[in-house]
Amino acid sequence: MAQRYKLTADWGLAVKEINPNAQFTGTLENITWHDGTTPISEENIQAKIDEMNAELDNQETKKASGKQKLKDLGLDDDEIKALMGA
Repeated sequence: MAQRYKLTADWGLAVKEINPNAQFTGTLENITWHDGTTPISEENIQAKIDEMNAELDNQETKKASGKQKLKDLGLDDDEIKALMGA
């Protein structure tokens, strides 16, 4: 399974996904917004983290589906690894 995003560690990444121009410092519990950046609520940041994790899950599902289709076509694991790098 792919690495998951965590609110406590990746909240700044989520903020930048929501607003690429956001200027901020501090911690999740004490964000200081700079240069007129509209504050983003912790709930909205968590929703973005959830969305980012859903995208990771979707990518993993597509990768597994693709591998299975290649197996169904008769490729073995070594051939699939050579094609996909995994």
